[in-house]
Amino acid sequence: MIMKKYLFIVQGEGRGHIMQAIALKNLLSAYGHQVCAALVGKSKRRDLPSFFVEKMACEVILFDSPNFETDKNNKSIKVKKTIINNLLNSKSYLKNLKQMDVIIKKLQPDVIVNFYDFLAGMYQLLYANTIPFICIGHQYLLEHPHFIFPENIKKTDKFWYLINTKITHHSAQKKLALSFYPFENSEKDAIFTVPPLIREEIKQLKPENKGHILVYVVNAGFFEEIKKWHEKNNHIVIHFFSDNKNTDDGEVINKTLICYKINDVRFLESMRTCKGYASTAGFESVCEAMYLGKPTLVVPPDGHFEQQCNAYDASKTGLVIENDNFNLDLLIDFIENPKNDFNSFKSWVDQSEQIFSHQFGL
Repeated sequence: MIMKKYLFIVQGEGRGHIMQAIALKNLLSAYGHQVCAALVGKSKRRDLPSFFVEKMACEVILFDSPNFETDKNNKSIKVKKTIINNLLNSKSYLKNLKQMDVIIKKLQPDVIVNFYDFLAGMYQLLYANTIPFICIGHQYLLEHPHFIFPENIKKTDKFWYLINTKITHHSAQKKLALSFYPFENSEKDAIFTVPPLIREEIKQLKPENKGHILVYVVNAGFFEEIKKWHEKNNHIVIHFFSDNKNTDDGEVINKTLICYKINDVRFLESMRTCKGYASTAGFESVCEAMYLGKPTLVVPPDGHFEQQCNAYDASKTGLVIENDNFNLDLLIDFIENPKNDFNSFKSWVDQSEQIFSHQFGL
């Protein structure tokens, strides 16, 4: 077997893409391949978790990349504001593409893997890169001709989202579409459905129920909703996690509401021992919760097309409920009145090594 050198380009918004990158890096390493570097699109609102650098064990290079803009309460996504601000920063992004080209020519990877970063696709478009290019993300399932969208989405949001997605995978040989459940491939569109990329550390955890609810949000404005609910239900212990750079780690709001800055070890322990999980509708942490058998409530931010689709798609499994706000009463009722077991989801996830090995020719 010939050892290949991979270069990752990772969208740094939220926790999901960086966790997928860690999981794939571990799989490639197990087969004798090398990840030579990870280029991560950073955000002004949040820091890259230190555990990512530790787990990747390779050169990690940060660069400015387009990100979502939120409202003044840091909750809902403003599509028009996002487009305008990213256009205003276009000169900076073009400069970063030149830096990306220098790095790629220096490292000469055999394969480039993009975890849904916009500039990675722009690099392919503008620099006519000929290195094999593979894209990974739940987002690519939304391009599948048989994917069913929620009824209440805005056509303009869908249009801009699909334009963005098409740019991220420009000239890609494969789009590996992470899915909550088995879904047919669409080979004519180069879309291959794969299970969630969940790390072995999570698969080895032994779930317990120690009575608390775990909450994780990307947009910190949702904290006020959680705090307001908890004022009327302070007998329930909540562990609140955020990757917002202004979060005070370990801050005790009162005896039963504790705020943490995202930390891999602490977050996973809280996930392992919680009785239920509530989050905005990112893909990766919801999959982790489902794998550990934790009933889950998802609240997609207003205007966040992708997470609205994630929430709708996850609810099809019967293991997740969605709502437009963090009314944890719904989660508690869901915990006490389970509708389905988690075995079929675990079985699907446990096929990931076999399926990814096939897709990467390992």
